[in-house]
Amino acid sequence: MGSFKNAAIAFLAPLPSVLFYLSFLHHYRHRSSPSPPPSDHHLWGWCFHHPLLLANVLFFANVDVLFWLIGLVLSNHWLIDLYWTVIPVMLVHYFASHPLAKADAARSAVVTVLTWVWSVRLTHNYFRRERWQWGAKEDWRFNEMRKEYGRPWWWISFFAVYLSQQVFLIGICLPMYAIHSSDKPWNIWDSLATVACLSGIVIAYFADTQLYEFVSRNETLSKLGAPLLPNLDTGIWRYSRHPNYFGEQLWWWSLFVYAWNVGQGWMFIGPLVNSLCLAYVTVLVERRMLKKDHRAEAYREYQRRTSVWIPWFKRTSGVPKAKSS
Repeated sequence: MGSFKNAAIAFLAPLPSVLFYLSFLHHYRHRSSPSPPPSDHHLWGWCFHHPLLLANVLFFANVDVLFWLIGLVLSNHWLIDLYWTVIPVMLVHYFASHPLAKADAARSAVVTVLTWVWSVRLTHNYFRRERWQWGAKEDWRFNEMRKEYGRPWWWISFFAVYLSQQVFLIGICLPMYAIHSSDKPWNIWDSLATVACLSGIVIAYFADTQLYEFVSRNETLSKLGAPLLPNLDTGIWRYSRHPNYFGEQLWWWSLFVYAWNVGQGWMFIGPLVNSLCLAYVTVLVERRMLKKDHRAEAYREYQRRTSVWIPWFKRTSGVPKAKSS
């Protein structure tokens, strides 16, 4: 019953911004002129002339404020974790459908399809991790911050969980705006960006699948009372301690290449901020690993020999061999 309620909340929560934007599109698609006359309604005129600002206003009202209020009522901020996988898809369609949009048809279509593929992969991983339940639990980082801040968490969560997500999500999705603001023809850089984007998605998929299988195996061993496997050191995890993070970063930086290619190099700030945030998350995750007695020693050795993000060959153990007598 709780999962059904959370599913209903997830489907209904974004409706205010979706319905508002559809009303805006309906207003302009029934006009004979492609641009609003001076006497046009001030609200619709502002929405027409400021697509990026409108995206931020809708995000603030519907995600920052409404999702935050829902989280307070439920005492659980699971909704933003799920919508991390959905909002980029909504944004790419928003930028593509805005009346001011102009884009090379091939670039627009490829990026839209890639964003859907990225979203399906990440959404599948989310529900697989949550055992196919809606809102089973919130992100462990939010739970730890809840314990750390105590009673003030109710208002701190607005900034730490929601407003910060607007900075990250809008920032890393800026290339979608750039792509739909230029009709520069497709070129070799778009082809390279497409290959790199697909590579990032594939790497993240295999990394998350291998991690899921490892966690499931340890859960089975725990139920049987058998010793747990201390560390995942096979597959792509043999060459990187966080290959899922690497795949995700490769996706976002490759998406930026499209923006750079149409003359919007300043948009590197989005993936850069996201990478810095993920670097901090990497430190938190590894500290968490070292707190677990059954894996601390093995993980220290894993840290010493294995690349952090970029898959690379193992470093030598450095343990001196015993001399033969």
